[in-house]
Amino acid sequence: MNQPIVIAIDGPVASGKTAVGRLLAQRLGYKFLDTGLLYRAITLLALESGLDLSDEQCLVEMANPLPFEVSFDDAGEVSLFASGRDIAPFVNSPEVAEATSRVAVVLGVRMALLPLQRQIAEDGRVVMVGRDIGTVVVPKASFKLYLTASSEERTRRRYQEFLNQGRSVEYREVQEQLIQRDYRDEKRAVAPLRKAKDAKLLKTDGLTEIEVVQSIVELLENS
Repeated sequence: MNQPIVIAIDGPVASGKTAVGRLLAQRLGYKFLDTGLLYRAITLLALESGLDLSDEQCLVEMANPLPFEVSFDDAGEVSLFASGRDIAPFVNSPEVAEATSRVAVVLGVRMALLPLQRQIAEDGRVVMVGRDIGTVVVPKASFKLYLTASSEERTRRRYQEFLNQGRSVEYREVQEQLIQRDYRDEKRAVAPLRKAKDAKLLKTDGLTEIEVVQSIVELLENS
């Protein structure tokens, strides 16, 4: 199999990119980075500091220099430390997840995170997932993939994810949140979500995560 240095996977929320990207990295023996973790780390620290998330200048000042460090363990999984504290267990809380979309649209925050993401890419042998990996972060990535699924399928997945987390949610509420998130991601002025021209499109409706990984491996073998 041809093994590219960087595998860039983009796609909308609940398209399966994070779960699939992690499994693919494990199969290839690569590091794995969900770049959304970096934005959630900034958001977590901003919330803990009591910052007004509508104050872009304060957010940018907090992000320069980055207030956390990134490392990878032997299994290729990422760790996040701020002032010696492991913050990874806290970045996926509902409160942080809800607020991150407000922080991620701030140009100065995205610019602060860009060098770190590119350095990780330059170190090689990494699967990176997000919403602007193939278009902005590593536009010259040797293998780009855009995962997607119907809005109905993605709503079902998101709804089930919330139920598994013990959250009490209504299906219609989840559907509306997904529609709004898609709109914000696609219409934002800074690094909007879109398929790179040279990215391979893979629709994941009706496929298990393992089946999607196998499809990607076959694409790699034929690339």
